[in-house]
Amino acid sequence: LIGMLLDQQVPMEWAFRGPATLTRRLGSLDASAIAAMDPESFEAACREKPAIHRFPASMAKRIQALCQEIVDDHGGDAGSIWSDGAPAAEVAERLRSLSGYGPEKTKIFLAILAKRFGVTPEGWEEAAGPFADGTPRSVADIDSPEALATVREWKKAQKARGKTKQE
Repeated sequence: LIGMLLDQQVPMEWAFRGPATLTRRLGSLDASAIAAMDPESFEAACREKPAIHRFPASMAKRIQALCQEIVDDHGGDAGSIWSDGAPAAEVAERLRSLSGYGPEKTKIFLAILAKRFGVTPEGWEEAAGPFADGTPRSVADIDSPEALATVREWKKAQKARGKTKQE
């Protein structure tokens, strides 16, 4: 969830390296612990070189807000958002309710769950929209350096045609 939150205005691999970087710096990636941290201390962990994002202070606030929502609404267990057997439409609603998760991030995250982790709630293809198909269009389609290059090439071609990754 944190990697997807960070996936804006930075390369994908930088965004999705963020959770591992925070784990090394904090000792764990526990939502309750992050939510309870002093905001200045957490921001310092996010700013430490190399920073977790191009805008580490802003993202530190967003990560803490996300973690607080996970604590308040999901008992501190992020996995409970998708692991209770709920249909994809309900999982999507839960994701969309999280800070920083709009329609596109929600669709991509559903595709990540299905394609990378085998979590396929009923109706996930419809809920994930174009990110469910076999086109290499998002982080959900990346499982190797070669796949990363393929996604980048596809995005570049889409941009040259004036299209988005959802088209």
